Amino acid sequence: MTIYPWQQASWDALQTMRERLPHAILFHGPAGIGKADFIASFAQALLCENVRADGRACETCASCGWFVQHNHPDYRRVRPEALEDEPGADGEAAEAGEGDKKSKSTKAPSKEIKIEQIRALADFMNISTHRQGLRVVVLYPAEALNMPASNALLKTLEEPPPGTVFLLASNGIDRLLPTILSRCRKFALPTPDHAAALAWLQTQGVQDADSWLREEGGAPLAALAQSQGGSREELDTLLGFLARPNVEGALRQADKLSKTPLAALVSWQQRWLYDLLACKLAGTVRYYPRYQKELAALAGNVHTANLLRAIKSANERRATADHPLSAKLFVEDMLLDYTACCRPA
Repeated sequence: MTIYPWQQASWDALQTMRERLPHAILFHGPAGIGKADFIASFAQALLCENVRADGRACETCASCGWFVQHNHPDYRRVRPEALEDEPGADGEAAEAGEGDKKSKSTKAPSKEIKIEQIRALADFMNISTHRQGLRVVVLYPAEALNMPASNALLKTLEEPPPGTVFLLASNGIDRLLPTILSRCRKFALPTPDHAAALAWLQTQGVQDADSWLREEGGAPLAALAQSQGGSREELDTLLGFLARPNVEGALRQADKLSKTPLAALVSWQQRWLYDLLACKLAGTVRYYPRYQKELAALAGNVHTANLLRAIKSANERRATADHPLSAKLFVEDMLLDYTACCRPA
């Protein structure tokens, strides 16, 4: 399992919980910083039969062998169907998980964690552990829990079964039920500082690492994944429009961009708006230095009040990006709303 260089201090802090382990820990921080791998490493260490002095798993005992082979009898992972055949929620390689794979379906895999997945844990939690140790349940992203699943999980957290530890991860704890938050010990995993993240990306052989890192909000694993995709076409299509907004362009680009994950589109726009506001107020650009000239030109014309309204709209739109009635209409509305806000002062 992997502990990234920027996570060492967090790992050391986590070890102080080992003697009086909470029944549920909620790890939270931005997407793309390595939460999923960090939690998988901790889960393996909790199940390890010969844990090292630094708290890491030994990698050699029978328990570690089962964990690495994805079939440890005292470990379960819960996540949306849509992530089962993809990299982890943070953008890293998939962690160890259950041995069973879901059968292929003609319908799109769900992006939610459903109540059936929570109920399926009942038998697991009601039998004795295989090695007389802990049971560990990893669940992420916690904000993917739909309401019935959230309520079912809450009942479990209110009366936690003995010897069971829940490790949850969230990219945004403001999207979780307050009652779930209150039943978990919160553990923040911060974004690494720019220099540390940049150095790591360079060791991975990423070209133009600084730009990739900035465009992904300082999240190194997200930057690595995007750089390996080999193209900025969708991002540049959006940014090209945002630099020169107009009604005709909004309608033309909406169809093309509607095939892009909508949450990513909104995140890209939110970063652009942050840069636009910072450029207008302080002359600085954080996320898109490649578009410094375009941002400066637009900042000279847009009204601050309109820009703040666009930021508010983008924040509200992010909450519905995973469940739009129509992707094309969602993107059209997003681009037209931005166009209206960016009319010259």
